[in-house]
Amino acid sequence: MQQQQSNQTQMSIPQNVYSTKDHLYLSDMLSWNLNACKKAHFYAQNCNNQDVKAALEQAGQMHQRHYEKILQHLNSNPSSQTMQ
Repeated sequence: MQQQQSNQTQMSIPQNVYSTKDHLYLSDMLSWNLNACKKAHFYAQNCNNQDVKAALEQAGQMHQRHYEKILQHLNSNPSSQTMQ
C-alpha cells in the first residue's frame, strides 16, 4: 500500500526532461509566433484603415508576448535535459 502511494506521489511531479518531440514542438511554436508577429506588423504598416491597423498591431503584440513567454519558460529551466 505504501509503495502504491509513493508511486502516485512521484508521478505527480513533472520531470525536467524534454523529449526530441517536445523540443521540435517548442521550436515550431516559437517559429509560428515569430512569423505571425512579423506578418501582423507588416500588414499594419501597409494598412490605411486605422481600426484594422490597431487590431493588427494588437495581434502582433500578442504573438510577441507568446514568443517571449515560451523563451522565458525555456530559459528558466537551463538544467533541463533533452531525451533522445
